[in-house]
Amino acid sequence: MAKGLVTFNEDICKGCELCVAVCPKKIIELDQSKINAKGFHPAHVVNMDECIACGNCAIMCPDSVITVEKL
Repeated sequence: MAKGLVTFNEDICKGCELCVAVCPKKIIELDQSKINAKGFHPAHVVNMDECIACGNCAIMCPDSVITVEKL
């Protein structure tokens, strides 16, 4: 069971992949099936069940796109 819930404000994500690089579980990737209002592929979690709610992604995000909630 997931220890956290990670949400992304997809409209302002610029697809920089910093969150992808710092995720220890390697469960964040860019969503190639979507393009946001800024013209980028937004990041998302591919397997929320593996999230450990470490918060690394939210800390690294330069635009405060990510919210991590511990469950």
